[in-house]
Amino acid sequence: MTTRPYVLLSAAMSVDGYLDDASPKRLLLSNAADFDRVDEVRASCDAILIGATTVRRDNPRLLVNSAERRAKRIAEGRSEYPLKITVTRTGDLSSDLNFWHHGGAKLVFTVDEAVEKARATLDGLADVVSVGPKLDWGLVLDELGRRDIGRLMVEGGGTIHTQFMAQNLADELHLAVAPLLVGQPTAPRFLGAADYPGGTTARMRLLEARTVGDVVLLRYAPGERS
Repeated sequence: MTTRPYVLLSAAMSVDGYLDDASPKRLLLSNAADFDRVDEVRASCDAILIGATTVRRDNPRLLVNSAERRAKRIAEGRSEYPLKITVTRTGDLSSDLNFWHHGGAKLVFTVDEAVEKARATLDGLADVVSVGPKLDWGLVLDELGRRDIGRLMVEGGGTIHTQFMAQNLADELHLAVAPLLVGQPTAPRFLGAADYPGGTTARMRLLEARTVGDVVLLRYAPGERS
């Protein structure tokens, strides 16, 4: 039986639960020390996953920035960068985005009706795999297990975080809470409405709480609700 990867959800949010504001420019919620913490977590993982909406909106490179951490990965017999993964139901991804042109290997999960479109657009840039007629996160994790991905970092966006939490697929949650208030109804939120396991009274186990500059890092075990 395939062993699925350990799934770590990572997000920075405002005190009122937003991942960004509604402006075209990305809102920087974390500080320099927390960005470095995230870089360290990325370096510890075999793969990093973000949704196609985040790829299009933020146009990130999604790298391990520290040369020392990359060198350590190589010394350990690992790739310089974690595998970069995105997920799309439509196949609507431009080949010009930063995601494809920085770092190491890239993998795209999609559905049957969009797989040929994505392969044509990303020929030579990414491995494109369909998981069937509809997106199934269980099948995505199974495929990653077959590819020897032991530790997966999921960096959003909010729709993907919501789906992982609602389907009880997250082993660990890292929340960096920034001392900001967004309050804009059209801005993206960390989590949306869903039928979460255990209902409204199920409490996750707190693994750690500490300050990183003016940000508070909260680590939870979502699967250990009581």
